[in-house]
Amino acid sequence: MTDNYVTGAVIKRLRENKKMTQEELAEKIFVTSKAVSKWETGRGFPDISLLENLSKALDISVIELLSGDCIRNKNKVANMTKTQIYVCPVCGNVILSSGEALVSCCGITLPPQEAENADESNKEHEIKIEIIEDEYFVSLSHPMTKEHYISFIAAIGGQNVQLIKLYPEQNAEARFKIADVKNIYAYCNHHGLFEKKLK
Repeated sequence: MTDNYVTGAVIKRLRENKKMTQEELAEKIFVTSKAVSKWETGRGFPDISLLENLSKALDISVIELLSGDCIRNKNKVANMTKTQIYVCPVCGNVILSSGEALVSCCGITLPPQEAENADESNKEHEIKIEIIEDEYFVSLSHPMTKEHYISFIAAIGGQNVQLIKLYPEQNAEARFKIADVKNIYAYCNHHGLFEKKLK
């Protein structure tokens, strides 16, 4: 079994959190309590065909079950300024969630990106903002080669997210409607996410 297959310790912890006995869990997923006991003591693993029913019985997703992490989004009001940004290092897929989530792409569980401050001390990743009529014109003095480039620029406010995907040999710039924007982000394919907060 691989390291990221569901473990008995995870099953036991989740079962106990639900105040379920081994017998009750076994009944819900149509196995014997002896099978559940074997999993929890590390003497066996649940068959892959059982994972969907097991995750339903434990009230989590299959990805959460496999990772051992139970994710509960605390951003109930969906304030978009709490948006989490995930970037797949394999395919470059950009995934946004309005709060905490467990995100997987290309077989990898992705951590949310942690933004660094994009100020004047970091010339290459400094985010410059000009106001042109009703828009923010955002630019960076960053190389845009096939190997090293800004992959996207995003503007996030309380009610919306605006994201512009960029490609090598384009200019590292974008325009966003001013309304409600609180933070501007830029993602470098080598150095990660950078943020500029608006006053």
